[in-house]
Amino acid sequence: MPHMSDPLGYRDVSLWLDSVDDDLEPRPPLPGDLQVDVAIVGGGYTGLWTAYYLKRADPRLRIAIVEKEICGFGASGRNGGWCSALFAGSREKTAADHGRDAAVALQREMFNTVDEVGRVATAEGIDCDFVKGGTLTFATQPVHVERVRDEVDEERSWGFGAEDMTWLSPQEASARIDVTGNLGAAFTPHCARIHPAKLVRGLARVVEGLGVEIYEGTAARGIRERTVLTSNGTITADVVVQATEGYTPSLAGQKRRIVPIYSLMIATEPLPESFWNEIGWSGRETMSDGRHLIIYAQRTADDRIAFGGRGAPYHFGSSVKPEHDRAPEVFAELERTLHELFPVTSNTTITHRWGGPIGVPRDWYSSVGYDERTGFAWAGGYVGDGVSTTNLAGRTLADLILKRDSDITRLAWVNHRSRNWEPEPLRWTGANLALWAMGSADRKEKRTGRPSKLADAVGKYLVRSPI
Repeated sequence: MPHMSDPLGYRDVSLWLDSVDDDLEPRPPLPGDLQVDVAIVGGGYTGLWTAYYLKRADPRLRIAIVEKEICGFGASGRNGGWCSALFAGSREKTAADHGRDAAVALQREMFNTVDEVGRVATAEGIDCDFVKGGTLTFATQPVHVERVRDEVDEERSWGFGAEDMTWLSPQEASARIDVTGNLGAAFTPHCARIHPAKLVRGLARVVEGLGVEIYEGTAARGIRERTVLTSNGTITADVVVQATEGYTPSLAGQKRRIVPIYSLMIATEPLPESFWNEIGWSGRETMSDGRHLIIYAQRTADDRIAFGGRGAPYHFGSSVKPEHDRAPEVFAELERTLHELFPVTSNTTITHRWGGPIGVPRDWYSSVGYDERTGFAWAGGYVGDGVSTTNLAGRTLADLILKRDSDITRLAWVNHRSRNWEPEPLRWTGANLALWAMGSADRKEKRTGRPSKLADAVGKYLVRSPI
């Protein structure tokens, strides 16, 4: 039931929106036709970061953002709260297309981006519970050990040192978080725990204070050259930025550009000091493990465990509906896995259950770009790695739009184009077969203790990343 102070029910979307110091009252919608310098479709991280860096660079720009619901309604207000250096794209593909140095440069910039998010949050007074505690990827089954250690070796092969990723013994790993079945873990410092809705709502207030016009309750129906067609009027602009991520299929003609894959989460009640004394987690690291169908977790600022994972089905026709945010069987599996990793939570109350779509391009490779001829700019396809990548996207789009040549405008993902997904029913069959295969591989590995050949066969189509 919606809260009395929230008649549209936005607090019910996620733990994060339920716990912001914000009445979530929608801003007024677009009042009619409008002409601006830059029109941005989507009030999530990508759109807001783009507006922020544009306005900081040129305060004279007139910028308008249109958002169907409220800022942070999509993945920006639902994700796992990992501001990580993960990039959704094959490093090998980057090296093959652009050279090894380009692949390394893109990863180095992702390392820098984690710190940039923290820098801006501090500079702008956005209290988003930012703690750069790093990430632990545990081996919780014998079959995980080689797989996780291979990740460390892979980083070494690209020239990244122990300061970027290292293997921790079981004793070293348990000293950080005491996870049942711990056989060691990979650790990288390049990740921060955040409260995602505090970041997106705070960023919206900052850009509005800079003079950006934000129109909520305004659905974009389509994008044409230098034009945004909305439910409330038409916006004409020199530049149109599409920042719609998992909701891209709702725009006319874009059903096959992005596949919306659902990731779901649960959160416990605030846990007592005795719990944390037993399992540790004092460094506020984010955590995952070596399974194929990924899980991800964080310790929140108010001492909950926010725990998520894949497993929800892809819905035919790239359907995005509120009812897809809830999948009881996935919630039950997440709760079972939480109790397996932390048996002391077996009697803990789960207070929140939620989910939402992430945007997956056909080649699982994020992109950002700008076509000066048509005035069309875009960023997305983050495959769940968007908390940090959106910041890099916003900085890159600002430089591209303002015609500023910079190191980031020369990164390999700039102006990358992914081909469209297959028509139905092929994409429904393929996406759900891949999800089934990964879940099946995990179950078989747990039962037999041997690596799954099935997972190897389909693994290239899936990535290991949080929402």
